[in-house]
Amino acid sequence: MKTPIGNQEKQASGLSLITNITKKIGLDPFILLLVGMIILARLFPKPGTYEGTFSLANIGSWGVSLIFFFYGLRLSPEKLKSGLSKWKLHILVQVATFVIFPLLVGAGMHLFKNESNQYLWLGIFFLAALPSTVSSSVVMVSIARGNMPAAIFNASISSLLGVFITPFLMGFVADSASAPFDLTGIIIKLSLQVLGPVILSILLHYKWGGFAERNKKLLKSFDQSIILLIIYTSFCESFARNMFSGFSITDLMLLVIGMSGLFFTVYFIVKGLCKLLCFDREDTITALFCGSKKSLVHGTVMSKVLFAGSQVTGLLLLPLMIYHALQLITASIIAQKFAGEKQ
Repeated sequence: MKTPIGNQEKQASGLSLITNITKKIGLDPFILLLVGMIILARLFPKPGTYEGTFSLANIGSWGVSLIFFFYGLRLSPEKLKSGLSKWKLHILVQVATFVIFPLLVGAGMHLFKNESNQYLWLGIFFLAALPSTVSSSVVMVSIARGNMPAAIFNASISSLLGVFITPFLMGFVADSASAPFDLTGIIIKLSLQVLGPVILSILLHYKWGGFAERNKKLLKSFDQSIILLIIYTSFCESFARNMFSGFSITDLMLLVIGMSGLFFTVYFIVKGLCKLLCFDREDTITALFCGSKKSLVHGTVMSKVLFAGSQVTGLLLLPLMIYHALQLITASIIAQKFAGEKQ
């Protein structure tokens, strides 16, 4: 006869097995939670559309500033200084992030954008204009045994540059499809919400940096909770306004294929440029991972500023969410492949 304890152990073992399988194929449980938030928004959109001082949307905005404050606490000035010397690598990563991505997507917009898919293309260009992700890029470079100091430097600088470059790039495609676009106002708001907390926390790094490093797992959970909250409220608004009506499974599959094609196109362009510039193995790995990835954190944050008042934020974030999932899965597989190679 099975005991309750035995059943609990069996259930725990089953959950552990599922977690291990998802990790092996590169499917982070966070991706499943993102999908869960979309489903929750579809079933219960009302809480996410409530307006007030303590609305979920406002709580998400306050949480964003805390995310970047804690990020700055862990940003050691010494780590940044140690990555400064590889200037060719830094230029390549930033060019890939803020030039190659927008040019590729801009060409696609010119060829395929029409009245029926204008919001989707606006979301894809928003993805292309975003900075590189910080944490996952550094983790993947570490697994693949790349140049870690350079990875930390590039991912961090990309995040800071994005406050200015992303709104500037979006200014080229902003039209009647989006909310009124005030470039100066947007940059000021992002500077206060992102740069301000980062600069303040860097100054406090020597005092509180150890605390942030010791509690990085807890802080990661906080970051992800705020992202999930922003995703939920964004999709609540879109579902409440029926913005996904007419968006079929075929459209979704085409978007997945398109995002996969975008990732690999940039990946192989960067790889070719690394060969042309005669990069060594470590610098090539860093360029590949930092130059081909996009930040979901910055995307959710900037969407609240760039598309404030828009009823289609959920639709605009959809390409980014799909790209985020694909880049985690694909980059994990590639990183493991690099890790298994003999140096």
